[in-house]
Amino acid sequence: MDVDASQYAEISREMAQSGDYLHIYDRGMDYLDKPPFLFWISALSMNIFGVNNFGYKLPSILFALWALYALYRLTKLLYDEETARMAALILATCQGVFLMTNDIRCDTILMSWVITAIWAIKECELKRRWQYVLLGTVSIACGMMTKGPIALLVPLFAFGSDWLLKRKWKAIFNPWHIVDALIIAILLVPMSIGLYQQFDMHPEKIVNGAQHVSGLRFFFWTQSFGRITGESPWSNGAGFDFLLSNMFWSFLPWIFLFLVGLVLNVITLMKQKFRLQPQQEWLSTGGFILTYIALGSSRYQLPHYIFVAFPLAAIVVAKLLRDFFTGAYPRLYAVIKPFQILASILLVAGTALLVLYVFRGSWLWTTVWVLLALIWAYMMLKKQLRHKILWGSTAAIIIVNVLFTNHFYYKLLQFQLGSQAGRFIKAKNIAPAGIIAFRVDDPLNSLPFYAGHSIAINSELDAVKGKEYVLTTNEGLGLLKDQGYTVTIIKQMERFKVTELTPEFLNPATRSKALVPYYLAKLR
Repeated sequence: MDVDASQYAEISREMAQSGDYLHIYDRGMDYLDKPPFLFWISALSMNIFGVNNFGYKLPSILFALWALYALYRLTKLLYDEETARMAALILATCQGVFLMTNDIRCDTILMSWVITAIWAIKECELKRRWQYVLLGTVSIACGMMTKGPIALLVPLFAFGSDWLLKRKWKAIFNPWHIVDALIIAILLVPMSIGLYQQFDMHPEKIVNGAQHVSGLRFFFWTQSFGRITGESPWSNGAGFDFLLSNMFWSFLPWIFLFLVGLVLNVITLMKQKFRLQPQQEWLSTGGFILTYIALGSSRYQLPHYIFVAFPLAAIVVAKLLRDFFTGAYPRLYAVIKPFQILASILLVAGTALLVLYVFRGSWLWTTVWVLLALIWAYMMLKKQLRHKILWGSTAAIIIVNVLFTNHFYYKLLQFQLGSQAGRFIKAKNIAPAGIIAFRVDDPLNSLPFYAGHSIAINSELDAVKGKEYVLTTNEGLGLLKDQGYTVTIIKQMERFKVTELTPEFLNPATRSKALVPYYLAKLR
């Protein structure tokens, strides 16, 4: 899906075909934004399974599954078996994780490395064994090679707050931390060499519109801390509440339980005068709050930035449900239970809009929705079912995403220009030298991935000379005809920016007004 996922897939494709894993290129141009781990692992997967959606998505899906296991192991250390299972289930069924395994970015792998690091460090705290030391340091280093210093900061926030509130000074000032830092630094050497060779050794290069750009400084400082200090030019005006407001969809169906659990944990800490008992934990709550403060202070934010802290949020929810199920907070539970069930009803009912209205499905998908809705209703009406608040919410979000993945996304991506055109170009075996995208108002990140090769993009008429095919708009066709070209349309497409849905597009009666026609044409 454009923009990010398709761009990362294309970078991985280029890396797989070139065999150069130290230097990163996007359609032949120097790329300096995200660290290389996602590209490394995706390129390796493509070399095994081919350049396709499966080859690109498989590593991230496997990392998501590993994150569930790591979260289970961590929560079991902190609480018990049942709470650990609930935490893994909650993370697996939040909307953000469903999205991450469809629209693949760096965050799935980052989340996995970070929760693995926290689990390993907790194991080390209880019994320092070399395998957990290695697992923790490798996880932090690989997390940093996935999305930067945030992979180090989240474990620091989690354990720093927990140890501070327990007054564990020996743990805070443990000299072994120096050894851990050295291992992480050594593991970062290959990536650092690549950055130095590609950028620091070539100050004459124009990178992101500037010269004398240090790849090392960009990675270790500008890309993350620079967004807080203002050194980074990236800014989208997102306020401190931006990530929280987006959690109301991305952490469905658990967001309300999470907020209640978070508030209760803070109140408990205040009642204890900010001192924790040895059996209590602040990894989850403290780690989430401090991570949120750091990310929310950035001048540039996107909804998925907070996904790295979702495993910690899942622990908060699991702990609250454990308390509810063991008889704690009975009045509060009596209020929240019907509210949560109502939210689940709205989720199930809302999926009907996808099948019956937004993208009218065939009788098959209508039947699927009806059957799933009936199964859910039967389950909720069954008196013998324990923990309806948990299983009702789980079933509801699964129903939503069965239809999202297999119906909604499938229909939606038919309006993504790059994938439409790319598949057609590959099927017709159109050579890269013979085609150009002319006057195209679209990033076209998915175009080279699906076409299997890079395609020139230019707005100058001179660039069209010598080309046999052109991808363009009505305006572009008119300009070419004015220049004396004979234009034969071989495919017409309708384009919409699929990551920015609007009421006009979602309404079938007005959708045509939101679509922009594009053409793949043969020139003579």
